[in-house]
Amino acid sequence: MLQGKKIVLGITGSIAAYKSIFLVRLLVKAGASVKVIMTPSASDFVTPLTLSTLSKNEVLMDISNGVSWANHVQLGRWADIMLIAPLSCNTLAKMAHGQCENLLLAVYLSATCPVVVAPAMDEDMWHHPTTKANLDKLQSFGNHVIPVEKGELASGLFGDGRMAEPEQIMDYLREHFFLKSPLSGKKAIITAGPTYEPIDPVRFIGNHSSGKMGLAIATELYKRGVDVTLIMGPGNLEMPATGIAVRRVNTAAEMYTTCHELFPAADIAVMAAAVADYTPVHTATEKIKKTTAEGKDTGMVVELARTRDILKSLGEIKGKEQVLVGFALETSNEAAYAKGKLQQKNADLIVLNSLRDEGAGFGKDTNKITIFSKSGEEIAFDTKTKTEVAKDIVDTIIRLHYA
Repeated sequence: MLQGKKIVLGITGSIAAYKSIFLVRLLVKAGASVKVIMTPSASDFVTPLTLSTLSKNEVLMDISNGVSWANHVQLGRWADIMLIAPLSCNTLAKMAHGQCENLLLAVYLSATCPVVVAPAMDEDMWHHPTTKANLDKLQSFGNHVIPVEKGELASGLFGDGRMAEPEQIMDYLREHFFLKSPLSGKKAIITAGPTYEPIDPVRFIGNHSSGKMGLAIATELYKRGVDVTLIMGPGNLEMPATGIAVRRVNTAAEMYTTCHELFPAADIAVMAAAVADYTPVHTATEKIKKTTAEGKDTGMVVELARTRDILKSLGEIKGKEQVLVGFALETSNEAAYAKGKLQQKNADLIVLNSLRDEGAGFGKDTNKITIFSKSGEEIAFDTKTKTEVAKDIVDTIIRLHYA
């Protein structure tokens, strides 16, 4: 997808500049034409000779060498993308305030193409209010910021501020600028995680769902150009630092209400959450004591009522152009239950995973699925990471409904 694309890569003075060597190699290997511009301080971390050898183009650093000059206007118009990686705190501040003291800044101010930056700095600098204000200003100009990573920093600290890895930067460029998807512009809602049905202020009925599968599907749809809202049950799963909207809910009733609020405007709905089938009829306002003041065991009986079936209720109001995907987690007669659920809920696809399959189930980073379609297809997949499973699910949605 980057074959023939023209990339201006700006490199600033940061220890993360060593990653630019690998980035240039990946860009060239993908078929892109790369021209590198360095700030003077960047050469303290990586040599122009290395980068010119890999890019097969002269590395530019100065506007003029006394004999000729680098036409910054031409460079800014030549590129399909201007990528600055790493972006130091110093150059960020200069870009945010329109300074033009070196060739890199002159090309940035002349660029007519999209500009993408991958910041790199120590944690305290990253979290400083000035840095946030400068990033906000940069984004307000229409520039794209690749989120930093958490990890070991040059100072020896562990925290936020690491530049994204070259492979992640490549993925970002493909997904945001060069990936043409039939799902671009579509809207989707995804449910993920468990629900907690309160017995009293400290106890609840729940399950072991982590929400990883739903989050992976939401992320994959977002990468395909979909406007995604993730309806997330309780848990400690870290949410993506992307354009995915997140609506937090706790109970099955809250998830039902939120799904029905958002579903009419959705093109795709994927119900990946493990919603509780039952909820207490009565919730105590105070913690239920296991013994009386006299020390007598009180016992506990919890009366349960069925929760409303979210997938079935959406199937009842689903429009002809909407795609509804449900999940089935079974322990026996898996295929029969999945096919029955497909018909009973008026879903377009049911994604089946069995607790009997190794590598599948709650909390794991892998899953093994079989997809059943309304048209009668039964598509089995091997055990894969949940990220790869999400790609299989989205590819199936596209093939059956948008190809």
